[in-house]
Amino acid sequence: MHHLAVYNFNNFRVRADEPANQGFHDRNDLNFRAAETSEGFVARSGYEGDEGPESWGPQVFPRFHIDNGDGWAPATLSLWRDLTALYAFTYSAIHIEAMQNARQWFDRHTWPPYVLWWVREGHVPSWQEGCERLERLHDHGSSSFAFDFKTPFDPDGHRTAFDRAAVQR
Repeated sequence: MHHLAVYNFNNFRVRADEPANQGFHDRNDLNFRAAETSEGFVARSGYEGDEGPESWGPQVFPRFHIDNGDGWAPATLSLWRDLTALYAFTYSAIHIEAMQNARQWFDRHTWPPYVLWWVREGHVPSWQEGCERLERLHDHGSSSFAFDFKTPFDPDGHRTAFDRAAVQR
């Protein structure tokens, strides 16, 4: 049995506590609650020193991180049942609204904003693992080690497609 891991990362245009980012902060807890109540959600990492789920290791950032003077950047790490469940959450409700507003908050970038990979059930991915896979996707393109929704792989390492019609249901 496997779970789908996803690591998301972005850089704010300005310091995290600037008023320009308030819309992001206002949606953050709502997005977490929406994810946690979505069909197919398994678990997510918290952040060291914050209330909520336990952190899956020290939080680190990929080499794309730009420190705006606060040492912080938006990042998430979570586990899902499968591609369809994660895709359905990603492109629905409050999360899609947040994605539509992303240009207000985040820098434009040439690296991927997320990476997917399969883990054996029971394995808890670390923040470091997420960073390594995001960098690998950027450097070498999609593979069974690190992929995206456009070029997905199954848990056995084969290219696959997922039922986008199931997402509509």
